[in-house]
Parts: sequence; C-alpha cells; structure tokens
Amino acid sequence: MKQLIQNLKNGQTILEEVPAPEVRSGSLLIRTSHSLVSLGTERMLVEFGKANLIQKARQQPEKVKQVLDKVRTEGLIPTLEAVFNKLEQPIPLGYCNVGEVIAIGKGVTDFKVGDRVASNGNHAEFVCVPQNLVAHIPENVTDQEAAFTVIGSIGLQGIRLLNPTFGETIVVIGLGLIGLITAEILKSNGCRVIGFDYDEQKVQIAKSKGIIAINPASGIDTVKFVEETTQGIGADGVIITASNKSDEIISQAAKMSRKRGRIVLVGVIGLHINRSDFYEKELSFQVSCSYGPGRYDENYEQVGNDYPLPFVRWTEKRNFQAILQAMSSEQIDVKPYISKIVDLEDYGKIYNDLGNKQTIASILKYPIESKYSTSLRVSNRSFTQTKGIIGIIGAGNFTKMTMLPAMKSANADIKFIASASGVSGTALAKKYNIEYSTTDYKEIINDNEVDLVLITTRHNQHAKLTIEALNAGKNVFVEKPLTINEEDVEGIVTAYQKANKTLIVGFNRRFSPHIQKMKSLVGNSPMNIIATMNAGFIPTNSWVHDLNVGGGRIVGEACHFIDLITFLTGSRVKNVCMNSLGTNENTDNASILLKYENGSTGVINYFANGSKAYSKERIELYSQERTLILDNFQTLKGYGFKNFSNLKTSLDKGHKKQFELLIDRIKNGGEALIPFDEIINTTKASFAAIESLKKQSWIEIK
Repeated sequence: MKQLIQNLKNGQTILEEVPAPEVRSGSLLIRTSHSLVSLGTERMLVEFGKANLIQKARQQPEKVKQVLDKVRTEGLIPTLEAVFNKLEQPIPLGYCNVGEVIAIGKGVTDFKVGDRVASNGNHAEFVCVPQNLVAHIPENVTDQEAAFTVIGSIGLQGIRLLNPTFGETIVVIGLGLIGLITAEILKSNGCRVIGFDYDEQKVQIAKSKGIIAINPASGIDTVKFVEETTQGIGADGVIITASNKSDEIISQAAKMSRKRGRIVLVGVIGLHINRSDFYEKELSFQVSCSYGPGRYDENYEQVGNDYPLPFVRWTEKRNFQAILQAMSSEQIDVKPYISKIVDLEDYGKIYNDLGNKQTIASILKYPIESKYSTSLRVSNRSFTQTKGIIGIIGAGNFTKMTMLPAMKSANADIKFIASASGVSGTALAKKYNIEYSTTDYKEIINDNEVDLVLITTRHNQHAKLTIEALNAGKNVFVEKPLTINEEDVEGIVTAYQKANKTLIVGFNRRFSPHIQKMKSLVGNSPMNIIATMNAGFIPTNSWVHDLNVGGGRIVGEACHFIDLITFLTGSRVKNVCMNSLGTNENTDNASILLKYENGSTGVINYFANGSKAYSKERIELYSQERTLILDNFQTLKGYGFKNFSNLKTSLDKGHKKQFELLIDRIKNGGEALIPFDEIINTTKASFAAIESLKKQSWIEIK
C-alpha cells in the first residue's frame, strides 16, 4: 500500500510503498477513502525536516541538553550516531482519516465490516486504528465532510474546557481551520462570537457564518473593539487557536477578558505571561490537550478501556461522535472550508503549497480499490547460504540502533523484517538491504529458508514468539528478558527441548572485551561483585513500567547484570534477596543480593534516581586480594595484578561480538554461546527478586 511519510533528516515528504497493517486485537482495519491534511501540524513537521541541524537545535533546546549529557557519558561518536539515526526515522503523516471497515479485531463489538468510519488514522491506503479512536459516520454526512471530524474535535475540546454558557461573548483568536470550526460551534451553542485573524479571506468566511470577524490589519485595536462590543465588560472567554511565537497574543487575550474571565489555549503561541495582566482580573488560563480525555492514555487508546460516561461525559471518541452529529444536523457546515481535493498520487500539489495562506483545508482522495498486502519485497537479493538466513520480528529502537549495525558488520543474511505498521520495517529494509518488509510475523515463522529468528518486540511478546519459532524448527535469538511471566518458563523449556535448536537471549554484556578480560584474569574462584546501573529516570507511563507489557525494569533490564555476574563467577544463582526504595514491586530503585553455588556473592544496584552526568554502568570485582573496576564499558582498571593495570576502548557492551558469534554458530555449529540452564537460572532469579521484595525474605532458586 501507499503511505505518506516525512523524513526529518532531509525534509522530504514521500509517498512510500509499505506493507499494509494487520488488524490487531481491539482495533479496526480500515480502507481509506479520504484524509484531511492538517496545515498547522503537518506544515510544522515539514518545515522542521527542511531546517538544517543548527536550526533544528534552536527549535528544541531541551533536546540539545540531552545530547550534551549523552556525549559526556557515552562519547561523541555514539551520540552523533544516535542523533542521525533518530532523524532518519520516518514519521507517518496525518491524523484525520475516513474510510470503510474491512476487518474487525478481537474484542471489538460496536462495529462491523462495511461501516463507514472516521478516525485518527494516517495518510495511508489502509490503517489499523483502536476502537476508542473510531466513530461511525451518519448516513447524510459525506466522506469529505467526515474528514473534518478529528480537527473539529480539537476545537470542541477547547470549548468544553472553556465551558461557555448561552449568551456569553467568546473571542476566538486565529481563524484558521480549527478557529473557524470553533467559532461556528460556539455560535450554534448560543454564544456571541468575535473572531480575529490577519487573513481577510478567513475573516470573510467567518462573517458568512454569522461571526463578528475582524482583521486587525485594518487598524482596529482588538482589545478596544472587544471592550466596546461588550459595553466595557470584556469577553467572558477567549479561545486561542492561533499559531504564532509572539507573547503579544496571550497579553491581548488577558486585556480583552472581563474580570474572572477564562482563557483556553488550543494553538501554539509564546507564553511569557505578564503576571499583572492575570493578577488584577483573577483570570484562569488552561491549555487544551488534543481531542479530549483519553488522549495519550494508553489504557484508553490502545487497550480500549473506556472512561465511565457518568464521570467523564466527553472523551475523545465521544467528541468525534458529537462533531459528526453536528454535521448531520447541520449545526456546522464544513464544505466552505474545502480549498482543494487531490488524488493521493498528486499529494505534492498540497505539500509543496503548505505555505499558501489562501488554503484553508486540503483533502486527499484515495483509489477505490487499493491492493491489500501485508508483505513488500524491498530488494531482489538472493541467498547462497542454506544456513543462517535471518528473519527479524520487531523494528524498534534496539533493532535500528544496535542490532542491525552489528548484523551488518557480521555480514548477516537477512530475508525478513517485521514491524507493526510497516513503515519502520520498510525504512530499515531499504537501508540494510533486507529482502522483505512485512507486518505479519508468521511469514517469518513459516518461511522454509529462514532458520534464525531474531525477536526484538515489546517484552510481553517474547515468550509467545520464542515458543512459536522453536516449534517451527527455528533457531532463536530473543532480546532480554526471555519472558515477563514466570509461568511461561516451563513452556519455553519444553519447546526448546523438543526443537533441539539454539536459543539465546540478548545478554550481551558477557561478550564485551572488558568482561572477557575480567574473566580471563580471575577465573572461577569465589569472588564478590558489585554491579551498579545508573539507569536514569523513565516516565511512569512508559510501557516498560507496565507489568503486563514491559514487566517492570527489574525483570526487564536488571536481568542483564544477573547474567553478567553469573558469567564472571562461573556459577549459578542459589538465593536472591531484594530491597527497594519503597515497597512497590514495580520499583526501579533497588538493590539485589545474589548468593551463588560456589560461594560467590553479587550485588546489583539498579537505580533510576541518579545523575545523568555520572557513568551509566560500573562493575567492581573483588577476589584474592585483587580488584577490577570497569567504568561504563570503556575503561577497565586492575589492582593487585602482576601483568595488568588497565584496558581502554570506545564504548563496547558486546552487542557486535554476540551477533558475530551467533551467526557463526548457526552456520558452522559449536557449543552454546550461553548455556540454556544459565538462561533459565537468570530468568528465575529475576522473578525471585520480585518475590523476595513481596515476602521480605530470601528466595531459593529451584
């Protein structure tokens, strides 16, 4: 299928060929008929993409600070690679989609195949959208009109926050598309509406809708005009839908408001507020968030958990429905806002003209019979080897930043890459000469040539995909953790034993040259090891913290260090005890104490509350009056050794070496890179750490 994407590195807007998405649980698969181009948001993305690096940095000063912190801890070259890789990531455009439902995911009850629906899907021939972001289109509303649903909901949410009452005077600053719809809704709500915009065309359209519309360029003082129109009272409320960096807009909004008036920001403006403007009138100011309650809440949008109507009357979906109902009852008429309708193939007529102020709304029209396929052949490469043909399931940050560069160095033969949307997978397939991009991972599982499956999805899918791949007779590499559910371990063991294939987890630290050197220096004698992970803060709403998706950071990440200490001691974990900052089992500030069968002990300090300026990882090893200190996998220092004092390299956590060895083992055979019983022991130890915290006692590994 064809989809519009934006390249942030070179500024190009591209109509890309990508595999169509599969329908997912709780979602609908939609064949697109029309989509509305958001001139504000999409112009911002296009202009940002066309800016040079210095201009990009000036627009995002907070990101510059993050880059500088990364340079201090990881070095210049890795940081630059990360920045450029981030900019190369394709951004899907569009969020105002209309089409016909062609498939229903598990758990969807309110829709059926053939329904016409509006959603926040991208500019793509097929989109898969969660049910809470989809609404039925009334019969008397055309697809072109319905394309305004999401944009209209943005304005409607601003109105709901302002909470206007019948007869109030409301000012709308900025009569772009959102501003015009906002003004029209306010008028239908019984408000007297005053609108301001410097574009005379938009002012005239607003006047035709019964709005008191003024162009300040004519010399009219907006503040005095509002005062005179309201007999000196001032506006009851102001909704700002303008996009302008000036601080003057917020100042004028305050000055034209009555005492105890309300101001709601829907657009993007300068926000250096003069306290006296707000203080003397006791004004309230609020920023509106997108389409309404539920926005950016993964439980609402992705999982499908609705907010109870008696407590949250207007969610984003119910706002969609309200806009569509307003169109159906002719309370709002969006047809005059349509400036142009172009075929998808002619998208350049819109995107090359985004700066045209005469354009209010542009609509893309899609082919009636688009071909649906979940697979796309990206290159015509062929494979001479019969072993080591690879399929990758997952095209996220780890695959892009770590795995594929390492696989390229190892001359890996990659036939497939699977991603949920198809966009990221296709971009990586082109960059790394991968033959197929797909959105159906089963194409990899069922392919006769593929004999090594690499799994880099979110953590909750690891166990399921590992078992499926083993049962299909594939060798498997799965990024850590092996699983986030202890009950999955038995199923994995059974599948591994039946398959008689290689299974390796992405415990890469043991393959670092520094760790290999440490191992050669101390052997398997009893030792004490302290591993400190200055992990850094991750927002609590991240999927990593979701126990059902990421498993939490102890199970999901601290397992790295359990494996590392196991490798260095040459033994298996016997007992585990964990103490945390607080008692929450989903902690990311904890100390884990490990007892090993050979008498060694390990301490893992996994902290998220440290400074980013400090090294991210530090390993201390004490044995037989000797000490080794590894700082951030760059510098290893030895104390008490006759022929060793230090080893310095660039940052090297062992990823590249692990993949080189893995491919060699698959092609040529050899002993397991990580013994399977060690993998299971490490996995069980991570679960034991959580159990220990709950019971406040030592847990024995069986």
